Amino acid sequence: MRHRSWQVVPFTVLQQQNDKITELSNVLGYLVGNRSICDTEVTCELFSMYVDKVQEHLELEERELYQTLLTHGGQQVQGMAQKFLSGSAEIKRVFSQYLKRWCKDKAVRAKHHTQFVTETREMFQLVMKRIQDEVEQLYPTVREVEGSQFAA
Repeated sequence: MRHRSWQVVPFTVLQQQNDKITELSNVLGYLVGNRSICDTEVTCELFSMYVDKVQEHLELEERELYQTLLTHGGQQVQGMAQKFLSGSAEIKRVFSQYLKRWCKDKAVRAKHHTQFVTETREMFQLVMKRIQDEVEQLYPTVREVEGSQFAA
């Protein structure tokens, strides 16, 4: 059986994605708070970029990380992989509901600005918590599992 080397998707790529998502969260968090610019074309483009970046990041992790954890890790590692997979599904569900409610034809429709800002910031917090958990829990575990594959 061929073991996949982590060189296929280096952690630097995942970290760069996380940095970009964080940057977009910070900028958008500021922009959506200002009613006069929250639904401008530029804000909508940035928001669309944000959603794409988060989805791309989650898909990359699903494609490249979880297989190793689910097939080569012990029960605790497999449980962590399941937890992160479940978290990905939850973020996708939240995004789907959010986009249905606030985005029409790739444009933000913030008719009820206060509610829009609240839900947007909650979504950003969910994603930022996920990034923190990846850095503190997921990536170290993947490195450990990957290392143990080649030590055997």
